[in-house]
Amino acid sequence: MMNTVTGLALGRIAVGVASLAKPDLVAPSMGQGTSAPLLTQWFGSREIALGALTLVSGGSARRNLVLVGMAIDAADAATTYAAIEAKVLDKRVGRPLMAVAVGAVISGLFGLRVKKKKAVEAV
Repeated sequence: MMNTVTGLALGRIAVGVASLAKPDLVAPSMGQGTSAPLLTQWFGSREIALGALTLVSGGSARRNLVLVGMAIDAADAATTYAAIEAKVLDKRVGRPLMAVAVGAVISGLFGLRVKKKKAVEAV
């Protein structure tokens, strides 16, 4: 079975590659218009960098990258919620985006918890 943190990192890379390669297809699912793919591509670059760094790191560096990713995902969820409340983003688009961001935070928590639990069992 794949490690939760590794799966999350690979997912980030996949979403990032899609956002860079086909921003016109990804942008509408993120509530962005197809005429301005720049923000989608910036998002893609961020996801690739964070995912790749997480994959190649280990120990406390990997843990810290997971925490950074969780903070970013929490911020994404919060700004999505704010956009829905301000009626800038339709709920039908925003709620799934928010669910993905919250899911990523939970996956990060689970990945850190599993690793911590294994470390305690090894003692």
